[in-house]
Amino acid sequence: MELPDFMSYANKFTQSDFVDKIAKIAKRAGAKLVYAALILYYTLQSDKVSAANKAMIIGALGYMISPLDVIPDAIPIAGLSDDLAVLLFVLKKVWTDVDPDIQEKAKARLSKWFDNDEIDEIKDLFDQDS
Repeated sequence: MELPDFMSYANKFTQSDFVDKIAKIAKRAGAKLVYAALILYYTLQSDKVSAANKAMIIGALGYMISPLDVIPDAIPIAGLSDDLAVLLFVLKKVWTDVDPDIQEKAKARLSKWFDNDEIDEIKDLFDQDS
């Protein structure tokens, strides 16, 4: 899958829209997508992250929030695959800025929407063929 120009979606990102979108799609999206999005969201709030990496994160989260993307989110199963690909791409780029505390905070937040078996799926987050 070729990645879209997710940076053009930076203006779509707001904190409140992010929280609303995650709450709406959590179960349908799956633990991996939600975990990746939460890590990026919490990393964005860190003062240790460069402006360039924050811009990439904002673009990726804006892409996830936007209803207008390469594969519309309303399409069952495939609809969120492009969102996951963008999130994983950016997560890999900024991984050195992700503190273990951020990973734990994101994992703890998953328990709001997922049970332990579903949360276990995040262990192979980077084993996705995206």
